[in-house]
Amino acid sequence: MVNQFGKVSRFAVHAQKREGRTILSDVSFTAPYKLMAPFEKPDGRIQIMPLCASAGIMRGDRQEFSYEAGEGADLEILSQSFEKIHKMDGGAAYRHIRARVEKGASLYCCPQPVIPFAGSAYDSETEIYLADKSARLFWLEIICSGRVAHDEQFAFRRFSSLVRIYREGKLIYRDNTCYEPDRMPMRGLGMFESCTHLANIFLSASFGDLREPIWDLLEKETECEGGVTLLPGEDLAVRIFGNRAQTLEKAAERIKGLARTCAAC
Repeated sequence: MVNQFGKVSRFAVHAQKREGRTILSDVSFTAPYKLMAPFEKPDGRIQIMPLCASAGIMRGDRQEFSYEAGEGADLEILSQSFEKIHKMDGGAAYRHIRARVEKGASLYCCPQPVIPFAGSAYDSETEIYLADKSARLFWLEIICSGRVAHDEQFAFRRFSSLVRIYREGKLIYRDNTCYEPDRMPMRGLGMFESCTHLANIFLSASFGDLREPIWDLLEKETECEGGVTLLPGEDLAVRIFGNRAQTLEKAAERIKGLARTCAAC
């Protein structure tokens, strides 16, 4: 695949804890990415928002992201808007994400939803390394079926997202999402199940057992449905279905709030 920018687009940040506050000790990026000034919070954590000069992901794009939260740091990654994967006349786009969370550190990755346009093809791989059980991770991905208002539900060619999470070098979670609407019953059982939006959330065991609070929260939701799975390492995987991106974002924000409250205990 030929990158539209002539080279791989990269974005990397390294956060450290210094004098009770989280700071960015190293930042690097290439076109079309930039970094907005961090949002500093009263409790010492920071939120960052990568900025992208492109209209979205195009055919042939190749991107590499790197996030690192040093010992004791608390880093949250946001996004500026919905991620648009544009129509492609053949070919595909690719993104690789590598993250590391050191002892006592926290990494919250909370991007806005991804919208695959009709005819698009997108592949991503994510590798996350947790130093030990004191490393906290909240990982969110919201996938839309397409531009629903344009009657483009499940009109993309392929959407794949492979996520691997390790703790102390051991694989603890693997999610291999691969959707090819021409070959799969996207509205069927085990897929989107008559809904148009899907949220996947991973919460590391270091947040404690949040199964019951999350179940209670989901039971009260009237516009979405979801479930919680306890993984062998006491981590949690949450999956939520709905028909509006904003509904899933609000549910995910409430779950993140539960995680932050628990982490502060």
